[in-house]
Amino acid sequence: MTSVRRPLVPVYGRLPLLFALILQGAVYWGAKGITAGWYHRDMTGALDGAVPFLPWTAVIYVLAYAFWAANYVLAVRQDEENGFRFLAADALGKLVCFAAFLLLPTTNLRPEIPADAPFGWLLGLIYAVDAPDALFPSMHCFCSWLCWAGLRGQKDIPAWYRGFSLVFALAIAASTLTTRQHVLADALAGIALAELCWQTAARTSLGARYRRLWTRRTPVTGKEVP
Repeated sequence: MTSVRRPLVPVYGRLPLLFALILQGAVYWGAKGITAGWYHRDMTGALDGAVPFLPWTAVIYVLAYAFWAANYVLAVRQDEENGFRFLAADALGKLVCFAAFLLLPTTNLRPEIPADAPFGWLLGLIYAVDAPDALFPSMHCFCSWLCWAGLRGQKDIPAWYRGFSLVFALAIAASTLTTRQHVLADALAGIALAELCWQTAARTSLGARYRRLWTRRTPVTGKEVP
C-alpha cells in the first residue's frame, strides 16, 4: 500500500493564504501612501527611553518574515476549521490596522546608527526602505503573536515548536523596540489586537463565514468544487 503525501499547503488554503499576503501589503503600503503628508503623532513614551538601542536585533526583525511564512502555513494546514479561523482572525486584524493607520497616523524619531554597530548596515537598509509611519498598532507584533495563537492549541504540532513560537514571537516584539522601528504602545497594541482577533474568531462564527467566502459546495453532495 502506498501512502498519500499531504501537500504542504492544502488546496482550501492556497488562495486565502495568497490573499493574506496581498492584504498585508495593501494595508501597510496603502496606508502609508494615503497618509503621506498628514500630521503624524509621536507616541514615544517615558518607558521607551529605557529600552536599549541594539542594531544587531535587526536580524530578528527580518527573520520575522520567515517565521510568519512557516507558521501561517502550519496554522492553515492542520485542519480546515482551524485554518479558516486563523485566516479570519488575520484578515480582521489587518482591516483594524488599516483603520488605525488612517485614524491615528503615528511616527517616531530614529537614532543615528553607529558606524561600527554589528548589523548596523541591515538596520540602515530597513530605515531606508521603510519610513517611520503606519506604526500603531505594530503589524510585526500582530502577525507574530497570531502565529503563536494559531498553533498553541494544536497537539499535532510538537510542544517544543509551540514553545519556540511563543519565545520567538516575544523576541520579534522586543526587536521592534530595540531597533526603534516601534514604540512600546505600538507593540502592546499589536499583541492585544492579535489576541482579540483570535478569540473573536474562535468564539464566534467568523471563521465559518470566512470559509464560505472561499469555498463553493455542490447542492447535492455538499463537497467542495475545485
